[in-house]
Amino acid sequence: MAEVEETLKRIEAHKGVIGTIVVNAEGIPVRTTLDNSTTLQYARLLQHLTTQARSTVRDIDPQNDLTFLRIRSRKHEIMVAPENDFLLIVIQNPCE
Repeated sequence: MAEVEETLKRIEAHKGVIGTIVVNAEGIPVRTTLDNSTTLQYARLLQHLTTQARSTVRDIDPQNDLTFLRIRSRKHEIMVAPENDFLLIVIQNPCE
């Protein structure tokens, strides 16, 4: 568990990182650096998008799987690392 905390602290220390969220398999945020309403919105929407993206990758090639999802908009860059038991979501300002 200490290794996980160290990794999250290292990610959060990167320039431009606005927040991190860890979401469990049930879609419940278990760790966040953002306010509650923002966390819930990101968790719900990105879990749905990740499920859709994973399904698309598997439809194209059943032997393949989604390992990382990166979304860039004008304001933010959102990176999602899906695992079996959780999602790691990192939101950052791409201009910094």
